Amino acid sequence: MSTRQPPTALLRRAVAHLAPVLPLLTDLGDRFAAAGHDLALVGGPVRDALLGRTATDLDFTTSARPDETEAVLRDWGTATWDMGREFGTIGARGDGTVVEVTTYRADAYDGVTRKPVVAFGDSLDDDLVRRDFTVNAMALRLPDLTFVDPHGGLRDLDAEVLRTPSPPEVSFGDDPLRMMRAARFVAQLGFVPAPEVYAAMRDMAPSIAIVSAERVRDELVKLVLAPHPRAGLELLCASGLATHVLPELPALQLEVDEHHRHKDVYEHSMTVLEQAIDLEGPPGGPPDSVPGPDLVLRLAALLHDVGKPATRRFEAGGGVSFHHHEVVGAKLAAKRLRALRFDKETTKAVARLVELHLRFHGYGEGQWTDSAVRRYITDAGDLLPRLHRLTRADCTTRNVRKARRLAATYDDLENRIERLLEEEELKAVRPELDGNEIAAALGIRPGPVLGRAYKHLLAVRLDEGPIGPDAARERLLRWWAEQPESGVAGSGS
Repeated sequence: MSTRQPPTALLRRAVAHLAPVLPLLTDLGDRFAAAGHDLALVGGPVRDALLGRTATDLDFTTSARPDETEAVLRDWGTATWDMGREFGTIGARGDGTVVEVTTYRADAYDGVTRKPVVAFGDSLDDDLVRRDFTVNAMALRLPDLTFVDPHGGLRDLDAEVLRTPSPPEVSFGDDPLRMMRAARFVAQLGFVPAPEVYAAMRDMAPSIAIVSAERVRDELVKLVLAPHPRAGLELLCASGLATHVLPELPALQLEVDEHHRHKDVYEHSMTVLEQAIDLEGPPGGPPDSVPGPDLVLRLAALLHDVGKPATRRFEAGGGVSFHHHEVVGAKLAAKRLRALRFDKETTKAVARLVELHLRFHGYGEGQWTDSAVRRYITDAGDLLPRLHRLTRADCTTRNVRKARRLAATYDDLENRIERLLEEEELKAVRPELDGNEIAAALGIRPGPVLGRAYKHLLAVRLDEGPIGPDAARERLLRWWAEQPESGVAGSGS
């Protein structure tokens, strides 16, 4: 194994970023050495330290088998857990710090099943060669902090290139998810895949089908939340991976008609994503600012036009229409997110934003009634801050005058929304009679009829604003007289 020290400046920067955890690294290294085992800091933490970035997690690898690791960590920490024992990972907590230590691994897929076949390795060499990319195949032996780089990771780190420690066909055959990780690192780090890596991704893209939807989802989430998701998404499409994991995205690359009478929907969607990111609030900001990175907003921006391919129509006059693409798109987005095993809340929120993203365009020059604005607010609900940003991001016109007009019109709508929210407390809008009062006024019991009556009064509240309990009761009785359950409707009296 070739081992070389990195340039002095890089080493100093790495040590500086690891300074807060150096006592921990030394302590754990000493403990494993005393027990007769090797221990190394490996992967992302080493890469990030060399890049001058602060790592959020510390990954350790060891020659110790899980039972031996657990014995060392039990003496070090206050609690241990072994949920990852099957994969050689033991976790522990000590002095407020959580660590996970994994036995050298040499596992791979069998090419058929969705789970890797776990096999433990016998050396750090075995472990590093099975890592996804050379920039993640560097290590610091502990406790002496010897830098280990058998596959030229430091060289590739400096060149901002993604290469695999073993031939990419072997690496991606061992775990096809590594192709998704390549796209994720492009989005996170700004690196580019080496030509042979890109070629293997194109050739082996169909093999991603053996990976579980949950693992694909997790990589996609990391990619979308990265600083530059567009670059990673473009790699997914160019390599053919998106055809298997997110087919709605490459489907947006519609053939542009010879007269270029409609936008390139794929490029438009990528631009909307970037503009939505620019409108996110700072991390840790108040909810109304949509602090970034925001998964729901970013997914909605990416998927807002996925209904266009299915609804595209060439009109007689040479134009192109996409009628009701927002409704179709909402269904397609929800279907895809469910297939990727996203949680129900995220799926529902993204689909709702896709469904609502065109609503603003009915506002025209501001001629909506207060009733229409109220419905816009209540239909969006808690998603209103995200809908504001998605709608603004959806303006990608190069016509400066048109862009300014749209922005001014949406400014007007937001001002009206703020006024109505302040005057009428619409975030908690309710009918002016509660369920008990409605039941008493109509002489009915709880059930479907009471639910319809409640919805009617809510519609009255949205259409007319606050009118007072007496007027609300009068509207309710007028409605009730027209219902078949009242015994009055159709009586001719």
